[in-house]
Amino acid sequence: MADSLVLRALRGNARHLDLGGKKLRRVPKAVGRLQALTRLQLRNNLITELPAELQALDNLTDLNLGNNSLEALPEVLKHLTQLKKLHLFGNKLGNLSPSVLEGLGNLVFLNLNDNKLTTLPAEMDRLLELKYLYVNNNQLGSIPNKLCLLQHLCELHLANNNLKLLPHDIGYLTNLKKLSLPRNQIEELPEELSKLCNLKVLDVAGNLLTIFPTKKIRMTSSARVIPVRAFLCSYSCFNEPGHHYYGIATP
Repeated sequence: MADSLVLRALRGNARHLDLGGKKLRRVPKAVGRLQALTRLQLRNNLITELPAELQALDNLTDLNLGNNSLEALPEVLKHLTQLKKLHLFGNKLGNLSPSVLEGLGNLVFLNLNDNKLTTLPAEMDRLLELKYLYVNNNQLGSIPNKLCLLQHLCELHLANNNLKLLPHDIGYLTNLKKLSLPRNQIEELPEELSKLCNLKVLDVAGNLLTIFPTKKIRMTSSARVIPVRAFLCSYSCFNEPGHHYYGIATP
């Protein structure tokens, strides 16, 4: 089935190819001949590696490798320098290769949800165009200071990890609009959050917080906004079931 789809795509000089859900263990090498391809869907397979032939996909901007069996970033990715969207959710990634990241400087969107990452490499700072980063449901104990050099970052999602603190350099992420940190082990938020002048949503549900930064921050629900200073239960309410509060929003 996959081979016939590739053959049809070759005949039609296809720009999009969907090989999702085909139980593939290997990607057909002939995919590398589809040089007009801009979007490649390989989600929901059993893929453990990618063939070197894919490096010929000079026009590829969108690659979905979600829900496969990758244990490491395929080296061929560093040659796909035009990639803007990369889905790697639902794999078995335990680390991210710095050499691969160096070739992904045009990425705007990166989804690493549901992997086994315990750290993010300092080389994340090479992703200079990154705007959306998802690393939910991993095992991160910290995030590197250099991540805070990503000046275009507007959404950072780190739910369900083992984070205990945030770097003070987080104040440099001045374009950040959404910071999602629920269900970690964070006990205190850094004062530098007050420098995030564009921040609209800060979700800290299910942490160990007892202290707010001094900046005025508001807690929001679907129905109303309550000033934190007046809401004396503080963050403890986030650890209890049955409430309607999903996070924090700045004015």
